[in-house]
Amino acid sequence: MSINSSLYIGTSAITAHGEAISIVGDNIANTSTIGFKRQRAAFADVLGGNLGAQRLGGGVRLGSAQTLYDQGALLQTGNDLDLGIRGNGFFALRGRYDGVDGNFYTRDGRFTLDVDGNVVDLRGLKLQGYLIDGAGVQATTISDLPLGARQSAPVPTTTADLVFNFDATAVPPAAFDPADPVTTSNYATSMTVFDSLGTPHQVQLYARAQGGGAWEWHAMVDGGELAGGTPGVLTEIGQGTLAFTTTGALDVEAPGAFSADFIGATPGQAIAIDFGDAITTDGGTGLNGSTQFSAPSTVNALAIDGRASGNLSSVNVTSDGTIEGVFDNGDARALARIALAEFNAEDGLVRAGSTLLAATTRSGQALLDAAGTGGRGAISGGALEGSNVDLGTELVTLIAYQRAFQANSKIISTADEMLAEVANLKR
Repeated sequence: MSINSSLYIGTSAITAHGEAISIVGDNIANTSTIGFKRQRAAFADVLGGNLGAQRLGGGVRLGSAQTLYDQGALLQTGNDLDLGIRGNGFFALRGRYDGVDGNFYTRDGRFTLDVDGNVVDLRGLKLQGYLIDGAGVQATTISDLPLGARQSAPVPTTTADLVFNFDATAVPPAAFDPADPVTTSNYATSMTVFDSLGTPHQVQLYARAQGGGAWEWHAMVDGGELAGGTPGVLTEIGQGTLAFTTTGALDVEAPGAFSADFIGATPGQAIAIDFGDAITTDGGTGLNGSTQFSAPSTVNALAIDGRASGNLSSVNVTSDGTIEGVFDNGDARALARIALAEFNAEDGLVRAGSTLLAATTRSGQALLDAAGTGGRGAISGGALEGSNVDLGTELVTLIAYQRAFQANSKIISTADEMLAEVANLKR
């Protein structure tokens, strides 16, 4: 092997190690980059000429920069749409980035809602997953996730469980007069019910003692809220009676419902009303609910179903990628399930910048399915996956490359000195 070959071998080595140092530098620079995956230099030898039957080495080159996809540390943030992957897989994104429309993949789980309510990353790319309808049925095709546009539908009131104590010493007033309910009753309270459109209505409930443990109740609402009613005039929509034993236990309640025709809503809305486990009516003890003791009349509990429509106020993401929405009407339900992508050869993915990856023929097509299935990882809501760069390891590697660079520069300087000696043979 000639002295000139030694020069070229040394040159190839310092070139390769210079490129390797840039890889280490890129790793160190991205120590704080969310979802970043470190790379390592893969050196390859170069063949030169022959010496007898043996091939001689011709130096070294940097064969490739291999990405290492080992798990990064999960950093708790508490933000609803900060997501970290525990295990295999990548978030699937769709949209336009750097002038290219297509599909991208990442471990960077910083998401938010855009102006249209879609779940997007910081670059505006849309997260992909499976929508879940109001009945809890998950879609079979992957799509964008327009969570912000989701609403909680209203639910009309159908039941009202009421617990009172009616004063056993109450004196019966004059016969109940719907035009003067206050002075012709012994006790009054109100409750909120919802019609089929989610409109709330205040129902006034008046209770009148009849004597001998008997009471009557009257449900009234402003006539302006009823079809054909008069605004400002209380209109009766239901009435019934209660009977108590001499020990104050509820014995009989009848009837068990009232109904109303609220304006614009489904007519004849029936609301079942229950004052407790009456002895004769329900076969109960008569003490688990409303009672009649010698104490001031009071309402002890109201359990009324129904709710208005609601807008999304917050979300929670479970480990299987289910996005549960919490609405401002108190409703909570599953809205979508996040999809994760896997690849037959993830080493074939190429970097697209901003921690994004793109598929190639070497990686194969993305294999998309719900998180937590088929070996895909779990999702940590309110957390982000940090860079998997180990700063100590990178610095040690940097020192090794630096020393190799220095050693190979000695080869070049030595070969140069030898060539100088050859040139000086003839003086």
